[in-house]
Amino acid sequence: MDQTVAAPGSLADPGALGSGPAAQSGPPRKPSLHAVLRRLRRISGIVPFGVYVTLGLLLPMVAVAIGAFQSPNGGFTLSNVKTATHGIYLHGFEQSIILSVITSIVPGIFGLLIAYAIFTAKRGSVLRQVVVTASGVFANFGGVPLAFLFIATLGSSGLVTRWLVDLGFDPYAHGFNLYSLSGVIVVYMYFQIPLMVLVILPALEGLRPAWREAAQNLGARTWDYWRLVGGPVLLPSFLGCVLLLFGSALSAYATAEALTSGTIPLTSIQIGSFLNGNVIAGQENVGKALGLGMVVIIAIAMMIYVALQRRASKWLR
Repeated sequence: MDQTVAAPGSLADPGALGSGPAAQSGPPRKPSLHAVLRRLRRISGIVPFGVYVTLGLLLPMVAVAIGAFQSPNGGFTLSNVKTATHGIYLHGFEQSIILSVITSIVPGIFGLLIAYAIFTAKRGSVLRQVVVTASGVFANFGGVPLAFLFIATLGSSGLVTRWLVDLGFDPYAHGFNLYSLSGVIVVYMYFQIPLMVLVILPALEGLRPAWREAAQNLGARTWDYWRLVGGPVLLPSFLGCVLLLFGSALSAYATAEALTSGTIPLTSIQIGSFLNGNVIAGQENVGKALGLGMVVIIAIAMMIYVALQRRASKWLR
């Protein structure tokens, strides 16, 4: 019986390209309704967040960026940016950055110490629960109520100020002024320190006890452990939390405005002044240029924060 042998590479060859069941199949099947619904269900959870980010962050940011380069008659101009980076507005950026740096580094250190004390306490202790709960309350307490609280306490006629004067010490006679930049720094400490406690505590809890036990078994002292193991692991998280405090202080507005009535040049207060209609003719969009500057500063801080968090997550998983 004769058998015909197909030439290699021909369509009759079962191993040739373009032959076999795949080549004989029809057009690709359309995804079934069940598969489509399953995919929609997977992404439905992020749709509300995506809408929120788009409407609350992306669209306003685009509008601010466009308006920063727009003249009153609608044309393109750089005068808004030039005005926002000179004179009193440049001084406002300087004061805002100084305020944010001080109220992020100092609360960062104190918050770390308080969080470490909570971390070393027993997990179910009442003191730990009270401190964590109080930190959550104080970190979200701000605005006009916080300003009124400090005016009634440390103002020129405040309760604590009167007590100190009766004891023979007048803080206002020694350079302290609640309604100045130094006073705003003191007020910002009130909510920045508890905020640091809340954001650094998960990083402390991510330190594995086995690392410390291994270091002690190798003869390391407490200082050696924190210098060579715990400190390097915790440093990216600490710096990231400090940057988070920096952004929080830079963007705060209501507390400083209510406390000083806009007498100190902070960028957030200057932007609020533009929103209230206190503008010079021809400078209607300078406030948007100031807002764009704030966005750039916060974006740089957040990019560094994300990089530090990625580095820290490698150890704290």
